[in-house]
Amino acid sequence: MAGASSKNKAVGLVAAFAIFLLSMEMMVMHAESAISCGTVTSDLTPCVGYLTSGKGKPTPNCCGGVKKLAGLANTTPARRAVCGCLKQAYSQFPNANSAAVSGLPGACGVNLPFKISLQTNCNTIN
Repeated sequence: MAGASSKNKAVGLVAAFAIFLLSMEMMVMHAESAISCGTVTSDLTPCVGYLTSGKGKPTPNCCGGVKKLAGLANTTPARRAVCGCLKQAYSQFPNANSAAVSGLPGACGVNLPFKISLQTNCNTIN
């Protein structure tokens, strides 16, 4: 009987550890996916006028959104998520000025570790 009790305890510990690992994985996945394309689009909506005309300077609201996104992109998965969302948003605006799009972070005084371009490979961003 003592052997069966020890076996049940071992199975219980293994099951508890498996549940712990799964919950940790879910927490990491949630943290990595915390940046949605809806957030990116919403933060950059004030930039549409500047990005289509390419003239003047981005508005303070636009730069506020750019700075917010740069602050959210503080891990490799987050930077890759922002990159993918930016590419997706960019592809929705065929009349966007490519120089204004790629220069937007700099125009707002923000340094992104990647270029905003349809050709950017987001999977290579660290």
